[in-house]
Amino acid sequence: FMSMVISCASLSHYKGVGRIRRYTISDSRLPEQFDNKSIVFLSDTHYPSKFTRKRLVNVARALDDLAPDLLLLGGDYVTSPAYADELFAAIGGNAARYGKYAILGNHDTGIDDELERSMLQHGIRLLKNEADTLRDGDTEIYICGIKDYNTTRLPEWVKKHTESGFTILLTHSPDYAQDTRLQTAALVLSGHTHGGQVTLLGLYAPVNHSRYGRRFLSGLNTTDSGVPVITSNGLGTSRKKVRFCAPSDIIFVILKKK
Repeated sequence: FMSMVISCASLSHYKGVGRIRRYTISDSRLPEQFDNKSIVFLSDTHYPSKFTRKRLVNVARALDDLAPDLLLLGGDYVTSPAYADELFAAIGGNAARYGKYAILGNHDTGIDDELERSMLQHGIRLLKNEADTLRDGDTEIYICGIKDYNTTRLPEWVKKHTESGFTILLTHSPDYAQDTRLQTAALVLSGHTHGGQVTLLGLYAPVNHSRYGRRFLSGLNTTDSGVPVITSNGLGTSRKKVRFCAPSDIIFVILKKK
């Protein structure tokens, strides 16, 4: 029982961030130059919601402390485009060595142009069904960003990049990796589920936004093909400004060469 209670607790030192969830991803395809490099992944800020201005300041402080080499954003950013500049100014202030990349979520439909303009202003590149190459010396890894995450078809450009080296795939919904039978990505990062947002001691979520129930609800899981998928609980809240036993989070990943 105590372990379930602890799993529901907010344990970070940053008010408004329930947890810094830390993972290590080991892969033989990772070039040595990228060994021990770090990624921070943020998703579902829904700013402002339960995720308020004061909490945004604490997220910016957490990013400064974590100092990631790569910053990735998973969609569903604002409750109104009027808040985009404030959000991305705070998030984009981090000097990530390999850059800052974002994708869109379902709540970003219709405001993607405004979001992209604001992202560009603050040094964040929006990936809309495209890939980019991250280089270090004479080596490289790839970052792919999915816009049409509801499709069950895996585009050829995703296949090409995931088969040719170490590739990180950003998709708003974790279901995408399982639906498309993705086989060769090194890591998939997603959000959308909010970890259920309201759960019964983390065991039952009345709403999970996934056709796979609790399978990809939160944290690190794997597809049938063995691809690791990390699902963030997100920072903000949707519909109701309430969380229960689904702490908000920042995902921190260390890459290791196996």
